[in-house]
Amino acid sequence: MRTAKIERKTNETEIALEIDLDGTGRHDISTGIGFFDHMLDQLSRHSLIDMTIRAKGDLHIDFHHTAEDVGIALGQALREALGDKKGIRRYASADLAMDGTLSRAALDVSGRAFLVWRVEFTRDKIGEFDTELFREFFQAFATNAAITLHVETFYGDNNHHIAESCFKAVARALRDALEIDPRMADAIPSTKGTL
Repeated sequence: MRTAKIERKTNETEIALEIDLDGTGRHDISTGIGFFDHMLDQLSRHSLIDMTIRAKGDLHIDFHHTAEDVGIALGQALREALGDKKGIRRYASADLAMDGTLSRAALDVSGRAFLVWRVEFTRDKIGEFDTELFREFFQAFATNAAITLHVETFYGDNNHHIAESCFKAVARALRDALEIDPRMADAIPSTKGTL
């Protein structure tokens, strides 16, 4: 079973999170931030990773701590659920078109944390959510999952679609990279023999 449960409590946030990498995209997510919940719903649905996320944060200050700490917890859960990574495809990329927007996510489940973020927004907020926090979320996620993640929007005419296409592209890439390759089911996908 490729599952994990993470509980993270700090002076700024309290998070309880469960994932199943071999799920169907079922999700039950509540962070107190409507647009962020919507993006996490997309991440779950299109990756087919079942997610239950409960986050309480210091939203009276701003949304930064909640967005970052959910990224930390989700990354930790992914890393734990993957175990030794035996049999995974490891590499994947996805181009995601959403009306007038095109975004790409490429990743390597490498054990090496790295984020390249080439996404620009024309507004500071979508709903009440600060657009700069999308990068903070993905930075925390990539670092704690120990994956290399590149996200880029080539063009876009709607900030909602820019954000959503990024989350969906990451989801589709995760779905492919985490899938077990039946031809490599008992092998670590690395010439080093470890990831």
